[in-house]
Amino acid sequence: MTAPSKPRFDVPSIDEGTAPWWAATRDNKLLVKRCGDCGKAHFYPRPFCPYCWSESVSWEEASGRATLYTWSVVYSNDLPPFPDKVPYAAAIVDLDEGPRMMTRVVGCEFDALRVGMPLVVTFEQETDEVTLPVFRPA
Repeated sequence: MTAPSKPRFDVPSIDEGTAPWWAATRDNKLLVKRCGDCGKAHFYPRPFCPYCWSESVSWEEASGRATLYTWSVVYSNDLPPFPDKVPYAAAIVDLDEGPRMMTRVVGCEFDALRVGMPLVVTFEQETDEVTLPVFRPA
C-alpha cells in the first residue's frame, strides 16, 4: 500500500467553480466572469455577481491587457514556492475589463515599474494542473 501524498499548500486548490478558469490558464487564456444582468465583469471567479447579486454570470475571455495599480518588491518570503522566486514584484493590476487582480509583474526591472504602466498577461506553469497568470510590460 502506498502512502497518501501530502497535500500541497503552495498551489491553489481547484474546485468545481474554478475548474474552467484553471483549464483556461493552462491554455494561456485569462477568463473573467461577466454579469448578464448589470453587465459588469468581476474577478475572482464566483457563482454570483458581487455588484447586483445576480446568479446570471458567465465566463468570458479577457483581453489580457491591464494597467499597473500598485506593487511591492518582495525580497524575503519563506513560504513555498516563493523562496525560489525572490525578489519579485507582487502587484495589483486593473484589467481592461474592469476588475482588479493580484498577480506578479515579470520581465521588468523593478526601478522601471510605474503606476499606470500598461501590462499584458503571460503565463507560468507551476504544476501540471496549475498555470498562473502574471503580467509583463506591454
